Amino acid sequence: MKLNLTRPIVFFDLETTGIDISKDRIIEISLVKVYPNGNEETKTLRINPEMNIPAKSSAIHGIYDKDVVDCPKFAEVAPSLAEMIKDCDLAGYNSNRFDIPLLAEEFLRNNIQIDFSDVKKIDVQVIFHKMEQRTLIAAYKFYCDKNLEDAHSAEADAKATYEVLKGQLDRYPELENNIDFLSDYSTQSRNVDFAGRIVYDDNDIPVFNFGKHKGVPVAEVFRKDPGYYSWIMNGNFPLHTKAVLTKIELENKPKRY
Repeated sequence: MKLNLTRPIVFFDLETTGIDISKDRIIEISLVKVYPNGNEETKTLRINPEMNIPAKSSAIHGIYDKDVVDCPKFAEVAPSLAEMIKDCDLAGYNSNRFDIPLLAEEFLRNNIQIDFSDVKKIDVQVIFHKMEQRTLIAAYKFYCDKNLEDAHSAEADAKATYEVLKGQLDRYPELENNIDFLSDYSTQSRNVDFAGRIVYDDNDIPVFNFGKHKGVPVAEVFRKDPGYYSWIMNGNFPLHTKAVLTKIELENKPKRY
């Protein structure tokens, strides 16, 4: 089934040094840009993460330090990546919880401001888990009746994810071929920040989603426990989380006249 698009959507996948959004880095990124007319554009890059790739990570994706030592750094490719995803929606496999947050961190780390607030985000893994609860390899076999060759290479995974979503639309008539619907359906929680440390409650108020103040409005915590903001700013939290909290903190500061 052809996707019903009103603007381009980019299916992307990352291979990284690890799974810590705050400290790990991208070593490979592949993007499959699909246009409303069905045309596709693919871009795959290896990136020097400027840190050692742990052996346990290399064992998964097969990329070692020697493979990226002569590759460009993220700062060098960031402008072209930002241009490719500009005015596009985003899709991936476990992308809402990992790929998008980590990509946002890399952009922020290099002082590139990208507004993801109006971007529709489709997480094919969430749709799959709601329907079948299996891995990408199994999803590819189940929906496309193909074996996923080169699993854990960014390009193979990104292209497989694109095919799986089309297969899901063919299989489940209750899934609307509509980006707004698919984005809402593949959202598990109403995150304020990408990492999900801050979420909206039932009254659309940002509340903490971790720690001793879990469930308490952020503005209330900062009013009653102002040191908590400083603790987070000096801690090992994602840059996007800090940016969101800073915005809330500034919005709720008493105005001086």
